[in-house]
Amino acid sequence: MPSNRFTSIWEKDVSFEAREQWQGEGSVNTVIIGGGLTGLLTGYLLKQKGVDCIILEANETASGQTRNTTAKITSLHGLMYDQLIKDFGEEKATLYAKANEEAISKYENLIKENSISCNFSRLPAYVYSTGDISSLEKEIKAAAACGIQAEYTDKTTLPFPVKGAMKFPEQAQFHPLKFLQAIEKPLTIYVNSRVIGIDKDTVTTLNGKIKAKHIIMTSHYPFLITPGYYFARMHQERSYCLGLKTPYPLDGTYKEDKKNGYSFRRYEDFLILGGSGHRTGENKTGGQYEALRSFAREHFPEAEEKYCWSAQDCQTLDGIPYIGKFSEQTPNWYVATGFHKWGMTTAMVAAELLSDRITGIESPYEEVFTPQRFKLTASITSLLNETGHSAVGLVLKKLKPVPSSLSAIEEGTGRVIELEGEKVGIYKDKNNQLFAVDPMCPHLGCQLEWNEEEQTWDCPCHGSRFNYDGQLLDDPSNDSITRREFHEESPEAETIL
Repeated sequence: MPSNRFTSIWEKDVSFEAREQWQGEGSVNTVIIGGGLTGLLTGYLLKQKGVDCIILEANETASGQTRNTTAKITSLHGLMYDQLIKDFGEEKATLYAKANEEAISKYENLIKENSISCNFSRLPAYVYSTGDISSLEKEIKAAAACGIQAEYTDKTTLPFPVKGAMKFPEQAQFHPLKFLQAIEKPLTIYVNSRVIGIDKDTVTTLNGKIKAKHIIMTSHYPFLITPGYYFARMHQERSYCLGLKTPYPLDGTYKEDKKNGYSFRRYEDFLILGGSGHRTGENKTGGQYEALRSFAREHFPEAEEKYCWSAQDCQTLDGIPYIGKFSEQTPNWYVATGFHKWGMTTAMVAAELLSDRITGIESPYEEVFTPQRFKLTASITSLLNETGHSAVGLVLKKLKPVPSSLSAIEEGTGRVIELEGEKVGIYKDKNNQLFAVDPMCPHLGCQLEWNEEEQTWDCPCHGSRFNYDGQLLDDPSNDSITRREFHEESPEAETIL
């Protein structure tokens, strides 16, 4: 077992400046909701452009998905350029590619100009295949048409044979928390300041209010249901990582061509192995970490596991992030979400786009990323799929019969059962102690599912997550789930907490 279970490799030896909680009332030009990479970068660029802004973070600085990344900075986003050209045309696909290529250079320039020590390095990125390479060949042609210097190779530094690989030269990687330690210092940040509501120009936290000319939401997944309706246009997926101490060399970052295939990169004397993804809320049996460990034992037998962690990614209907105006009804609200698995690069794209928009600078990339886009051919199948998943979570799972006895739950696991005529989520620990919660997500009422891998209650509709005792872990829910108590006349039921 790892020495740092469920701790990312980036958290080692990194801490952020102590910050206060927002209390009372005030006003500012711009409020940014979310203190992860996107929010801090946006705040940094706005400050550079002379805009007064405040960043509100529900927990601590960079405590969400930013510290759970593999930290690749790249325009190689799996196999997507061929599809982008089919869905949106070569012009918009080229703008998407250019925005991400420019983001890499902007990171490099910012890091050099400020002498930030964050393990930044330029190196190639690869997508490899162990099977049919026809998709790689199409993607190389598409990427080249979009202005990317894409190459084909059958030579890699992976410890197993591949049929072929697509290579993007001059991509990058870094240490995200070391980077943020440097840029967050001059920013005005309030932590433990969860936003619970927005009304026109006023942001309300648990302990106060702030009026702002502009309001930016960079909190991973928008918690507001209306008017943006982002819950109908995205879903969330989980993926898993191991931090393996090994001298095994790699010449770049690697990702398999399969949807939930493996990924690789180096950091100092560690190899980061990722993969085994699934849609949030669809992991009753677990086994993701063991699948990675089995792969590591086969291909990196000398490696010692030191860290393991997981991440959650928002997936949009058409594969392009939503960056720009939150909705037509709210002209002073902005959003950045739906980054898929490429949040490091897209964070810079978003920060540039949003800071330009607020300072009145026109961007050639605005139309590509606008949340108001909807191209029927690119989005209708995904929209119907999302609607179907929500219907299952909201209606069908609620109607599905469940066990009515506590004996149906094995030690160390959780399950939805029916007690006293109501559905209850029960977790039974190794000491036979029971923890009971309301198994309905506070966001939109979907029935939660037990995640055996991480011992959590996850929403299969929109990706909210809660620990076994009901505490909120991941958005879009803004509330924890209710703990339950029972009065069943049985020794076992009396131990419910």
